[in-house]
Amino acid sequence: MFQLKKVYLTGIGGIGVSALARFFVSKGIKVEGSDAERSEITEGLEKAGIKVNYEQKDENITEDIDLLIYSAAVPDGNLERCKAKQLGIKQKSYFEALADVTEDYDLVSVTGTHGKSTTTAMIAKILIDADKDPSAIVGSQCEGLDVNFRAGNSDLFVLESCEYRAHMLLLNPQSIVLTNIEEDHLDYYKDLNHIIQTFQQFVNKIKGESEKNKVLIYNNDDVNIRKLEMPDCKKISYGLVHGADLWAEKIKKESGKQIFTANFQGHDLGEFELIVPGDFNIYNALAAIAYSLTLDIPVGKIKESLKKFRGIWRRFEIIKDEKFTLVSDYAHHPTAINETLKAAREFYPGKRVVCVFQPHQHDRTQKLFDQFVTSFANADVLVMSEVYDVKGRNENSNVSSQDLIAKIDLQEKYYCKDLTETTKTVNSVVKNNDVVIVMGAGDIFQIVKSIK
Repeated sequence: MFQLKKVYLTGIGGIGVSALARFFVSKGIKVEGSDAERSEITEGLEKAGIKVNYEQKDENITEDIDLLIYSAAVPDGNLERCKAKQLGIKQKSYFEALADVTEDYDLVSVTGTHGKSTTTAMIAKILIDADKDPSAIVGSQCEGLDVNFRAGNSDLFVLESCEYRAHMLLLNPQSIVLTNIEEDHLDYYKDLNHIIQTFQQFVNKIKGESEKNKVLIYNNDDVNIRKLEMPDCKKISYGLVHGADLWAEKIKKESGKQIFTANFQGHDLGEFELIVPGDFNIYNALAAIAYSLTLDIPVGKIKESLKKFRGIWRRFEIIKDEKFTLVSDYAHHPTAINETLKAAREFYPGKRVVCVFQPHQHDRTQKLFDQFVTSFANADVLVMSEVYDVKGRNENSNVSSQDLIAKIDLQEKYYCKDLTETTKTVNSVVKNNDVVIVMGAGDIFQIVKSIK
């Protein structure tokens, strides 16, 4: 694949596809692409010297292109894909291409329903700080990376591996970090059992205890992970209760930080400090610690790296903290919403929590409706925008945010038909000392610059 001279990426503005574009540039391959909309990500690619077309048309595809890579949102009938087929240009999906480019690396695959991006970023940071010089792709923008990608010179490649449509099964990892398993992406998966079976297939790819760094790191507290039949390989479990190989105890929540003591197989590793909130980030940190220990990275180096970890884009990202605190967050699954709001309560005790939420995808909203209803208990005020309609997904439901907010048991709650109305409503309700969390996986993050 590294013999390619020119690659074209359709849907280059996606967080994963854009990282792959930067990877090819790092290999000296000419890169061009297209996206339907201009964004912060596409503008960053243009600054990096990549030509981005904002109209997807057949004339963008020329005979000098060796490979066309397309995102999951791009259909077969896309004009660029049709022209590539006509010219005999080879095509691969983003996930197929990702499998190809990581094939010759010592691949560390971070997967699960929640926590993938942050755990990947934590592992990458520790490895960078420990001079392991990894390559990395994270599904978010991160400090210390070239936005969402890092070109390293070692054999290590840390990769956030998406479970949507079982795409992670295309990969051949040397090591797997499995954060948790829950119901999600039910437009593809039949049910929870189907999801568990798919993760079983994935962990079965880890075999051979004698091979260097071949290891499975998994969350021992997760009830669905415990249903897996673990393969015969080196395994390290982690959790917040005794019984795991690595566990956290003596957890202290303080304003702006949390501290815990880690114990590994009966050995006290001492105190670790995080400046990112929530039990979920302790789990993420434990996963990162567990993998780092397999590389014999000194515990002191791991502690120092995690203490300086400031989080990533849209994962409890503090936009400003002045008269009121404004946070941007990606949470869009009921469990993640509940945990994020709980974390806000812990980090900002006594303050009013205003949640500004945009449901992501009608199908998810319908199938997890009852779970969404109970996930906002830690909010004082809820402002809910209309459901974000995802391009390229089959949406078989007409459920509205109005249906959802009507069932939520909160005294102060507001339905908004669009982002304009959402912004106006937030600005009318926000008070000094509030913690305002703008939350969702769609375009809701765009309103943060307008909240005053």
